Amino acid sequence: MPEPAHTVEGWHVVHDFRSIDWRAWKTAPAADRTRALEALEALLTDWQKAEDEGRGSYGVFQIVGQKADLLFLHFRPTLDELLAVKTAFNQTTLADFLRPAYGYYSIVELGGYTGNPEEDPWAKARLYPKVHRDGYVCFYPMNKKRAGADNWYMLPQEERARMMHSHGDIGKKYRGRVTQVISGSQGLDDWEWGVTLYAPDPIHFKKIIYEMRFDEVSARFGEFGPFYVGKGLDLGGLKALFSF
Repeated sequence: MPEPAHTVEGWHVVHDFRSIDWRAWKTAPAADRTRALEALEALLTDWQKAEDEGRGSYGVFQIVGQKADLLFLHFRPTLDELLAVKTAFNQTTLADFLRPAYGYYSIVELGGYTGNPEEDPWAKARLYPKVHRDGYVCFYPMNKKRAGADNWYMLPQEERARMMHSHGDIGKKYRGRVTQVISGSQGLDDWEWGVTLYAPDPIHFKKIIYEMRFDEVSARFGEFGPFYVGKGLDLGGLKALFSF
């Protein structure tokens, strides 16, 4: 049996996509809308406090297209803490106006194909990342193919390592333009990995993903789920979004 790659795990992460019930929001009494925005402000304060204390990170993004309106992105040390975040959110007045659109649960991981992640001087920052809230985000789930001769999991580790090294070289070309967080979800969600990208301009998402399509890892073995792209929002941006 081929040898699995060694991985090191970090924070648990949930991508919580919501759609705004605009009809309900527009017809709600002004007092209810005010309470909802006050609840949102209180949540952001709590999430920021957790980040300041090193207990996680968060971000809120407005999503382009029709798949969702908002992404609430949370990193926490444990699944239990993510559940607490979810419960607190769903108990607010704001949640009455938001509908679940998509969600993904995974755990940040560093793989050992291109070296020992435990010896990586940047490992801590990569395992316990801070959300980039001042730019754009791209999220998508993915699998490694298991079909006939293109079965990733039946390849020798040396061959997988060779291909992942080449794959990583492409990513290095975009250093400073794209920041990537890989999270594993085998046995946790419907796909095997979640990929979260941050960039100051969404054109960088298109460029890096297109170039990687020509790499053997993606061309032969990559299977990709839906893509969600959005822009970071602070409290002022969120209030502007909900105003009419």
